[in-house]
Amino acid sequence: MTPRAARHHSFRPALLAVGALLALACGGAPSSPPQSTVPRVDLGRYAGTWYEIASFPMYFQRGCVATTATYTPRGDGKIGVRNRCLDESFDGEERSVDGIAWPLDETNAKLAVQFFWPFTGDYWVIALDPDYRWAVVGHPERDYLWILSRTPQIDAALYDELVGRARAQGYDVSRLRRTPQPER
Repeated sequence: MTPRAARHHSFRPALLAVGALLALACGGAPSSPPQSTVPRVDLGRYAGTWYEIASFPMYFQRGCVATTATYTPRGDGKIGVRNRCLDESFDGEERSVDGIAWPLDETNAKLAVQFFWPFTGDYWVIALDPDYRWAVVGHPERDYLWILSRTPQIDAALYDELVGRARAQGYDVSRLRRTPQPER
């Protein structure tokens, strides 16, 4: 085989694999059920600190423990966001990032979040305790998922219920990872 023929021959399996993946992406895979958000979020009640109980791991969270998100109403109608964690252990160095969020509709259940201009992300509240003790937050494409609580720990039955709610919304909950939080 000539070097040129060898090069073309070695690309053929890769091209076939890419073609198969595209075919699946364009309708070969089953679609997820329609996703819904909660009917309304009172942003004043939602403000404050939330502990991350579990999430789909994000590359920038590698090594994080004790992850929290704090939401603070601003005078311009937007919400200040501070995500923080400890690096590697509960005695580790703090890492944090500040951003802003704003409602995308009158329900306040769909928000845009921005940490670095010009990039924004979707933040959809898909389940929320009536007393704002826990929340499940997702993404319209189901790329991200967070289970949040006002306390660093929740009991196993509630965790299982919230995972079930996410599963019912079409999330691949096998991707969920528990976030280590300090005992209280």
